[in-house]
Amino acid sequence: MIDRYTRPAMGRIWSEQAKYEAWLRVEIAVCEAFERRGRIPADAMARIRERARVDVDRILAIQARVKHEMIALLTSLEEQLGADSRFVHIGLTSSDVWDTATALQLRDAVDLLIAGQERLRTALRALALRHKDTLTVGRTHGVHAEPTTFGLKVAVWYTEAGRNLDRLRRAREIISVGQISGAVGTFAHVEPDLEAEVCRRLGLRPAEVSNQVIQRDRHAEYMAMLAVCAASLEKIALEIRGLQRSEILEAEEPFAEGQKGSSAMPHKRNPELSERICGLARLVRTNALAALENVALWHERDISHSSVERVILPDTTIVLDYILDLTAFVVEGLTVYPERMAENFDRSYGLVYSQRVLLKLTDAGLARQRAYELVQKHAMRAWRERRPFETLLAEDPEVTQHLAAADLKECFDPSWYLRNVDAIFRRAGLL
Repeated sequence: MIDRYTRPAMGRIWSEQAKYEAWLRVEIAVCEAFERRGRIPADAMARIRERARVDVDRILAIQARVKHEMIALLTSLEEQLGADSRFVHIGLTSSDVWDTATALQLRDAVDLLIAGQERLRTALRALALRHKDTLTVGRTHGVHAEPTTFGLKVAVWYTEAGRNLDRLRRAREIISVGQISGAVGTFAHVEPDLEAEVCRRLGLRPAEVSNQVIQRDRHAEYMAMLAVCAASLEKIALEIRGLQRSEILEAEEPFAEGQKGSSAMPHKRNPELSERICGLARLVRTNALAALENVALWHERDISHSSVERVILPDTTIVLDYILDLTAFVVEGLTVYPERMAENFDRSYGLVYSQRVLLKLTDAGLARQRAYELVQKHAMRAWRERRPFETLLAEDPEVTQHLAAADLKECFDPSWYLRNVDAIFRRAGLL
């Protein structure tokens, strides 16, 4: 996936360098809180700020021997700080640092996702407004139903993108929690007010109760929000894939000059970007299930969640960031074919107007079941004989007995179906 859509900013959040920098940031914040309480001398704190650095190569070398990431970081800091290293990690357990730092990473990650979702929503808004009045056929079960507009189709995506924006903001809120509570969360060696101060300075809230780990229902909810966002992207991409089928071809994703669609068939212009979005959305959903599996841990904690999170947290945020960018790119460059929509609209011989004919007949006094049978009979003939539905109705004396020619013709006016489009757009905040 190394191409123009790769998002390096998200990748950097999950680099080894960034991870250990987040850990060190937590350690320094705790040291500064102890300094303000007189536990760490000011001159020692000054030296810690000046000398403590992340040396990933050295940390990894130590880790290869000690088999413990936090001890590897602390050993590296001891080499840098000498005697002052005794002031680092006072009263903490690894999860205090790890979980609080992970919250910082997840918060930074969701900020990028929010920006991507905002870009997509802007693109959807522009597309919806551009095609607000572009007539197309609505399909249910893949079959022609009634007239709609392409803009209304996109307006559905736009409002859903707004809900996903709210979801991502809630995800940011639910994950912005830290803990500095000690080995089993009892504050035996630190005090709750120190935790509150450290979290505040890091822009987090302290967990109300912790038992060595921040509870993984938060991470599961975060991941579930991301999975819903990915599902909505798949929904857009799947529709574009359907509309790009040769038999339909009402819309087409961007296809660059010089791009090739097939090694064997030079004519091919495949919706491969949309297919990629659909495929990667499956991965995000799967990872949300893994996050749910992480909620239940033994007693005060185990580390069965840790190995899973090393994969699902970076992978999911990176993948969602990627497909958000990809979907926005597709929407921004989408080619829409109104003329093709008009052609396809006419391929069902006017059958999309059947409900209005039905209602007109019942308004004229015909029993509903009889009106339904009459309209359905001519609808089936239209399909079978490939003749205009309106013509067949006009030839039936039972129809013309109840409907004048002008009344029948009026039933086949698409503008009647679209008279509330502006109202819908206003309700959606698009006008």
